[in-house]
Amino acid sequence: MATRRLYYDDSFLQSFSAHVLSCLPVGAVPGPSGPQSAWKALLDQTAFYPASGGQPNDLGCLGDALVLDVSDDGEDVFHIIDRELARAAVDGRIDWERRFDHLQQHTGQHLLSAMFQERFGLPTVSFHLGTDISTIDLRGPEPSSDVLHGAQRASNLIIFENRPIHVRYGTASQLAQLGVRKEVERAGILRAIEIEGADLQPCGGTHVKSTGQIGLILVRKCSKIRQDWRVEFACGARAERLASSDFQLLRTIGERLSCGPEDALAAIDKNAAERDASFKTLQVTLQQLAESRARLLVSAATTANNTPGCISELLREESPDLLLPLATEIAKNHGTVALVVHQATGQMVFAQSPDAGKDLSALLREVLATFPGKGGGTRDFVRAKLVDPSQSAAALAMAAGLVAE
Repeated sequence: MATRRLYYDDSFLQSFSAHVLSCLPVGAVPGPSGPQSAWKALLDQTAFYPASGGQPNDLGCLGDALVLDVSDDGEDVFHIIDRELARAAVDGRIDWERRFDHLQQHTGQHLLSAMFQERFGLPTVSFHLGTDISTIDLRGPEPSSDVLHGAQRASNLIIFENRPIHVRYGTASQLAQLGVRKEVERAGILRAIEIEGADLQPCGGTHVKSTGQIGLILVRKCSKIRQDWRVEFACGARAERLASSDFQLLRTIGERLSCGPEDALAAIDKNAAERDASFKTLQVTLQQLAESRARLLVSAATTANNTPGCISELLREESPDLLLPLATEIAKNHGTVALVVHQATGQMVFAQSPDAGKDLSALLREVLATFPGKGGGTRDFVRAKLVDPSQSAAALAMAAGLVAE
């Protein structure tokens, strides 16, 4: 006996009565506090929508039992509940807040998909109704910003007109003659949702009664997904929450930048330009500092030993950004090994002139065997970072000792 689906004709039905045909244990299912026992109940009729076509299932109660999940198995609709029900009459109650949210998102998707296809030739190939954001995947060229906003604007104009929405029944050929947006090859009588003057689409889901109940459609972003384009959107109460959250974020950004929300983008661009200029200046300054510091270190080492040999340097107050240019400059000198370590972060850079004759990769492995860290490189250049920066000085001393052997 097929389950009679009450939501087909009345998506606004919040409570109903039915008869329990069977109720069998299904073992443990995931629950808020871990696995919990569950039963699978079959009714003669139901207003609970099972997960299908990108739309999640309804939740609610059957008598005193909580409905944890609803699934579609051919002509039957099964209800996963948290306790056993007797084979008798039972009253069902839909979680209306969840249901109405799904009504808004699903009908909004039909309308938005219709506008993308009608206005811009971009058909929808899949739909997903998420917890916070819903998505449709469009096939065709990348939708520009004008296309995204154009589809959103056209959809909202139809919402503001509060056009009626009807449930239609007919065969695939009959619906095709009426101008269905997406034809299906399925036998028998099909159910379709008609947005008056805008869309006709085969669908077994739940929908609002007029476009005004969608409230608003907000298109959020578009990204490449394999060969298609995924458009994120929200409808109704979700759109209102997201728009409010977006504006609050924009206002906070403006306050941090000491400007109004409308000037935030210009202020960000200005700050980014100043940051880039400062970064370039810093790189030049670091390079100049490295060259000057290297000359002093090489000069001091040469005076003491006639040749530079191994120069080790522990950076205490300096930026770790000085590590690389300083080691590189020191290693430009004939027969020289540079060991530079940053005390506060445990970062290390070892470099050498190719004619210095050491294997810095092997040297680093020995150091890290005693002082744990991660790093690597080549015979002439290695970088690493110690797990414990307090061992920086000791690691540097060990490296210098290994070079001297």
